[in-house]
Amino acid sequence: MRKSGKKALDKVPVIEYISMDDEGVAFSPEEKIVLNRVNRKIAAGQSLDDIMTFAFEATRGIIPCDRLGLAFIEEDGRRVVAYWAKAVYEPLFLKNGFAQDIEGSSLKEVLQTGTPRIINDLEQYAREHPDSASTRAILHEGIRSSMTCPIWVEERPIGFLFRSARQPHAYDLHHVRLHQAIAERLGQTIEKAWRIERLHAVNRAYFEILGFVSHELKSPLASIVMDIYSLESGMFGPVTDSQREKLGRMVKKAQYLLGMVEEYIGLSRLESNELEAKYQSNVDFRTDVIDPALVIVDSLAQDAGMTIEQDCPEAPLSLQCDPALMTVVMVNLLGNAVKYGKREGRIRIRAHTVDGRLRVSVWNEGPGFPPEEKPRLFRKFSRLRTPELLKRKGTGVGLYSTWRIIQLHGGRIWADSEPGQWAEFSFEIPLAPGR
Repeated sequence: MRKSGKKALDKVPVIEYISMDDEGVAFSPEEKIVLNRVNRKIAAGQSLDDIMTFAFEATRGIIPCDRLGLAFIEEDGRRVVAYWAKAVYEPLFLKNGFAQDIEGSSLKEVLQTGTPRIINDLEQYAREHPDSASTRAILHEGIRSSMTCPIWVEERPIGFLFRSARQPHAYDLHHVRLHQAIAERLGQTIEKAWRIERLHAVNRAYFEILGFVSHELKSPLASIVMDIYSLESGMFGPVTDSQREKLGRMVKKAQYLLGMVEEYIGLSRLESNELEAKYQSNVDFRTDVIDPALVIVDSLAQDAGMTIEQDCPEAPLSLQCDPALMTVVMVNLLGNAVKYGKREGRIRIRAHTVDGRLRVSVWNEGPGFPPEEKPRLFRKFSRLRTPELLKRKGTGVGLYSTWRIIQLHGGRIWADSEPGQWAEFSFEIPLAPGR
């Protein structure tokens, strides 16, 4: 243990790198109890925030600690980024997201040697390192000394565990050993939790960008389609048959892109949890959902020479649902029936009620799919891997969005097929939510 007294403190350097090769110091019964509690908490598989908050609260009684911080190494070891922090005071000025290059920092020595670091007097350290933004921020919080341990997982450094106190010269070798033991126990668990949280963050960012780009593309594409229709109609002068044929092809390509944009906008809403079912009572599924969907896909079916049949009761199919979202479902299913069905083939829509639920199916003549491909259906960005279906353009988004909407309505969706003959997609939803 470090000797007390001003004379002894005057001899203590501002910063120390502590070798852990010395003979170990035994932990007291109280310290062992705390370490075991940390072990049990980690084994319980809580979130990173839960684990770190517990480590902060549980260890303050055995190691001086007014602030506990966690940072991860990023950019192939070139940068350290603050990720989590908790203190007995507010506000925090060294906040999550603060990034610092490792080159030129005293953390570089910690990484290279694998040894913990103690800064005994942060005010003196700041005078010697005036360019350290992290030191200025933590001094502004009232912190006067800190202890840093590298966190290793499978012999590679992943980050640092920082423990800080508001009084100078707060830490000694025994504290370092305890802090190191805690860091070793946290290693693998916090790395896994961190990577999962980063994946979620990247996923959210991806869908935000996807939604933004899709929205930006939607208006110009719709404008292009309208301009082509105007040209095709002869509004700006006579159009020859060959020109009209070329314009028709341009419309189809633009409509395909517009349909893809609509799918990605819908997917962006789903993934950002913006999608909520706005239930309406007494929705007639045939007139309020099926008929609007048919208007959207009818021209595509006509171009493919397909006929669409309906097998629905004459009486209204009344239920409580979100008609706009259910129209998206029917457009997706009918659009797929046209896209993947047999040219000049048949499409059949069936709808009826059974046991307080509405059951709807869309059947089409066409190549269908083999049984082994069925698990790939309704998965995000997943397409069936058969030679016939891979020839036809698709994003793998529509069926996933359809599945999400059906789930939102408390229903289920499934598919059947006779390979080379037909495919049928069916779903059922309760006539009233919660049933």
